[in-house]
Amino acid sequence: MTQDVATLFVVDPLDELKEYKDSSIAMMREMSRRGHRVWACQIGDLSWRDGSVRAVASRLDIAQQGASWFARGERAQRTLDSFDGVLMRKDPPFDSEYLYATYLLEAAVRRGARVFNDPRALRDHNEKFAIAEFAHYAPPTLVTRDMESIREFHREHREIIVKPLDGMGGRGVFRLTHEDPNSGVILETATASGQRTVMAQRFIAEIAAGDKRILLVAGRPVPYALARTPRPGESRGNLAAGGIGRAQPLSERDRTIATALGPALADRGLLLVGLDVIGDYLTEINVTSPTCFVEIKRETGFNVAVMFVEALEKQILQ
Repeated sequence: MTQDVATLFVVDPLDELKEYKDSSIAMMREMSRRGHRVWACQIGDLSWRDGSVRAVASRLDIAQQGASWFARGERAQRTLDSFDGVLMRKDPPFDSEYLYATYLLEAAVRRGARVFNDPRALRDHNEKFAIAEFAHYAPPTLVTRDMESIREFHREHREIIVKPLDGMGGRGVFRLTHEDPNSGVILETATASGQRTVMAQRFIAEIAAGDKRILLVAGRPVPYALARTPRPGESRGNLAAGGIGRAQPLSERDRTIATALGPALADRGLLLVGLDVIGDYLTEINVTSPTCFVEIKRETGFNVAVMFVEALEKQILQ
């Protein structure tokens, strides 16, 4: 048991978190089990004054089981550097308010706060475009807002996926089949008639076997991935879009990708990363609020939260 450690979660509204699937709750439960004091706030509770970043936060009592997983205790304003660790777990979209929150968190880091994932790294790693650094693991990909360029890419690859650069959970993702009669209106919608930059990727047929979420903790891969399989009639495997999750051991290719990217990403302050791999191809690098802890534990017994909290403690107590 680790005593007298105070951790602040910057998250979405607590009442919106689902204990049967939310990785932030799995983290909180493991921290509470180990004796951590768990606090929580939203990005709107952050402020800067006289050189210090502060949060109006609530102390939480965490239940280890059941849907009623927390009770609010003391509510107080504290500087972020007074916590042993701060976890940024706000879901996308990565809009202007999210950006401002990273500025506030980075100012807290300058005053000695330990923030995970590192706020500068959050800004530097757009979850879609970050694959450009590791393009040799990715499928053919185009990033542009020019509709004619996307049409040319579509003609070349015949079947493609088009998605926004700031989304999550499969929102705004379109599949264009060969000679799709709706391609024009889809591209107009996706790019806001050429005013919004998007990503196009060659469609990977192996999506039928699942969009694999591979978790990296302090640069090391969790030994199981969650393969999210699209429902009939869907091309998106995201759980939020109705995909069906199935935990499975990492393949040799999965491990090759994970071990190649893990150390570099960890060195940049990315304690927790979720790689998305379809077939043999890296499609996204998720850094804002990677999930799948609960599903992997439920299906395999492997407790990702233990692995994560041990890595966190090593960082904040060293």
